[in-house]
Amino acid sequence: MTRRSTRASLLALALAGALAVAGCSSSDDDSSDGGSPTSPSGSTSATPYLPVPDGVQLTPPGTHLSVGDEATVAWEPRQNLVGTLDITVSSLEKTTIKDSFGAWQLSSEQQKSTPYFVRATVKNVGDTDLGGRRVPLYVVNDQNVLLESTPFASAFAPCPSTALPDKFKPGAKEDVCLVYLAPDHGQLDAVSFRPEETFDPIIWTGDVTTYKPAKDDGKKKSGKKKG
Repeated sequence: MTRRSTRASLLALALAGALAVAGCSSSDDDSSDGGSPTSPSGSTSATPYLPVPDGVQLTPPGTHLSVGDEATVAWEPRQNLVGTLDITVSSLEKTTIKDSFGAWQLSSEQQKSTPYFVRATVKNVGDTDLGGRRVPLYVVNDQNVLLESTPFASAFAPCPSTALPDKFKPGAKEDVCLVYLAPDHGQLDAVSFRPEETFDPIIWTGDVTTYKPAKDDGKKKSGKKKG
């Protein structure tokens, strides 16, 4: 990890980022209502919401998926750059500050959060290099608020929560794990792809399992880590 001041700043910024995207949630969207998921099998978008390569069929906005299902999505990481990914959310895991962050110095707000790990497989099916971009997935908590994934300043063995590799060209594939801190001991209701506020989100729901830490996960004899 970095020095204490760096870590404290990064953790504070991560929590602030999670709260800042609260404005992206909407009271009239039912993405976290626990209703029966609807599979996109056999359905495609008549008109893609963003330009994608020929042969790529985007999963329709508003699709409800189960953990293990794949969605094809597109978003604009920046102006004039469209990214296209196949995303399969493979597992949702709940952990605790004690089990996974015992060797890390956290703010009082973070100490009151519930950490979740979201594991997924992503493949670049577009025609642009998405190297260094963060996977565009949020979680929806029990307050219907979107939470961003939390980055780390140094290696976090249980769930790296890093951006895509520096080079992630068309055809590249990667297994990823993202960390989300639900404030005030909140719970994870769904995983959401929602690149902008007016987009009808694509969501994944499923059973949340308990993370089983390895003996050395996050526990270094050298002392507390700074994130």
